[in-house]
Amino acid sequence: MKKKACEEIGIELEGRELPESVSQEEIETAVEELNADPKISGILVQLPLPKGIDENTVLDKISPEKDVDGLHPANIANLALRGRDPRFIACTPHGCLKLIQSVKEDLSGLKACVIGRSNIVGMPMFLLLQNANATVTLCHSRTQDIESIVRESDIVVAAIGKAQYVKGEWIKEGAIVIDVGIQYIEDKTRKSGKRLVGDVDYKEARKRAGFITPVPGGVGPMTIAMLMNNLVKGWELDNF
Repeated sequence: MKKKACEEIGIELEGRELPESVSQEEIETAVEELNADPKISGILVQLPLPKGIDENTVLDKISPEKDVDGLHPANIANLALRGRDPRFIACTPHGCLKLIQSVKEDLSGLKACVIGRSNIVGMPMFLLLQNANATVTLCHSRTQDIESIVRESDIVVAAIGKAQYVKGEWIKEGAIVIDVGIQYIEDKTRKSGKRLVGDVDYKEARKRAGFITPVPGGVGPMTIAMLMNNLVKGWELDNF
């Protein structure tokens, strides 16, 4: 999907496909070569990496100025610190924010709930909503009574990785619900015997939500769009 999007808008893509038996040193060398190449505006390491590879060390090797995934510690730190702007914002959370602001531009004072605290989605999503002046609660596996927090939230972003975890009756009437989850559940009515769902019980939640994203077809396309946005931004910053 990323390759297709690049082709559609005229971005030249240079892929480095490495074998599953690749060593830590070989991956890091590939990243460093791309860092040094002035023709390259952005670098993305496709996760997950093979077992035995230290992903964080590989990601830290990417230059913050080419980190189009927006996950380098320097970019996350600038997102967290007031008065600073990251060069790049993590693609999935940024896409979620754009979806939310497409129906509610001013988030000041609204109560928001982010379920899941991963480095890729949950933490940067929390920071983005906070920077948009929402009052944010970050929920995770140790949070008590998540249901009551969701019931009070004007915005719910579910990224916990549990199929249909958020029940329809939890949703506040008129709330904005963004479902980042993507899991398969058993469905004997399908030829494959399974069906793709998110972290929210979409069928029931849509009865109460003011706006809700489907799975698939909701957050996924926005993630790709934000990646393309970061690539173009990186090129512009290097050339103008």
